[in-house]
Order: sequence, then structure tokens, then C-alpha cells
Amino acid sequence: MKELKLSISPCPNDTFMFHAMLHGLVDTEELSFKVEYHDIEELNAGVLGCGADVSKISCAVLPAIQKNYLLLDSGAALGRGNGPLLVRRKGECGRLKHILVPGEHTTANALIGRLFPQIEAREPRLFSAIAEAVEQGAADGGVLIHEGRFVYQRRNLELVADLGLEWERTTKLPLPLGGIVIRRELEALRPQVERILRRSIEYAFEHPMSSRLYVKAHAQELEDDVIDKHIALFVNDFSLSLGAEGRRAVELLTGVEI
Repeated sequence: MKELKLSISPCPNDTFMFHAMLHGLVDTEELSFKVEYHDIEELNAGVLGCGADVSKISCAVLPAIQKNYLLLDSGAALGRGNGPLLVRRKGECGRLKHILVPGEHTTANALIGRLFPQIEAREPRLFSAIAEAVEQGAADGGVLIHEGRFVYQRRNLELVADLGLEWERTTKLPLPLGGIVIRRELEALRPQVERILRRSIEYAFEHPMSSRLYVKAHAQELEDDVIDKHIALFVNDFSLSLGAEGRRAVELLTGVEI
């Protein structure tokens, strides 16, 4: 059995998708996976350094890694109404000059640069710390991803813009947030890994509660309704296969031919 080094995020969409293949619930075709969990910007840094064999990434980092990695057809976080949210403290006015973003190489940061080029300073910050930091006045605003986009209204924060809706309005395409890549030197295993991951996602759809304890063991927010909303928003038919529309979206965002 061949072992591959796998890096994914601890977020519910990833743990939901990968649960079955990591826990012996589907056929892994004589492959095994040694998994590590990292924040999305740590994942991006990992592939920039040619680390993991298979890894979750932000789609925006694809141009920088395309010589070393190939995007898989399965495992994408891509869809409509699922974009990062730009928020600020309630009642604040004036131009946003300094905002917090969840990493230099994230799709969230790329969208801010594309949609709000007038924002002068974008400071990377761990995604799970952004809402609190903005609330406490560390910046004029911040971009929320993952579970943070579902719970910001519990804080003294208000929505400035839904970056996903802005993307959809201007492109008419779904927003490609993240994907799964494999090292080019392992290209012969690409179809096999795609099959295994697709099988794992299909199992997750058929047995949605099977992974709940595993998902909760890694999640930032533990409420079932938040976890359910997170999974429903980021795991969909595009996760099973990008398809022609998904590939067009990735190519438009990144300039990389898929």
C-alpha cells in the first residue's frame, strides 16, 4: 500500500468530505493517506514549498504552484452565494483603508484586490481571529471566511459586501474558493485519487451524520446548525466534479488553464 501525505483544513467542509476515505469507509484502492490539518494560508504556504503530496489550497494560489501541482476534479469549494464577507464595526462610516484578510494567497484576498482596489492596506491575520480583531478596532474592516461568515452578526459587526455575490454579478459564474491539488510527479495517481475522493464525498452525502464527531473534533464553531450551514454551502455538486462551468470559473479567477 502506497502512503500519500495529505494536508487539509480543519473546517467542516473538508473534514466532511474526507472523513470516509480517512476512516476506511470507502475503497481507497491500495492508497493510504497520512493527514495533517492546517489553516488555509498554512496550506497555501505548504504547496508553495512543495510539501504535501495532496493538499487543499485557495484557488488564487494556483498560478504560483502550477509547475509543481495539478488541480483535481473533485474536492472543490466552489458555488454560488458562498463568498467571503467584508465586514466592519456597526455604525462606522468613512472609507475602508486598512482591513484584515485571512492570508496573502487566499481567494478572499484576491477578491478584495479585484473588487475593492481602493483599499490601501490588507493585513494577513488568522481567519478565526479576524472578527474579534475588527470588533476591537484593530482595523477598519475584515474579510470573514469559513464558519466566521455565519456568526459575525453575534458581534458588533455589520456587512459591507458579500464578495461572492459581487463576483457572480460581474462574471455570471460560481465563485471558486478552494480546491485539492496533487503533485505533478504523482500525475499517474491523479485519476485514482480523484475516484477515491469522489467516493468519499458520495458516502458523506449518503451518510451525512457519519462524520459529525470527526467534524466537531476539528471545527471552530461546534453548534450543529452552524456546521450544517457550512457544509451545505461549501460541499455541493461542484465538489464531486468541477464540470465545464467550474473549470471556466477557476480559469477566469486564476488565468490557469485547467
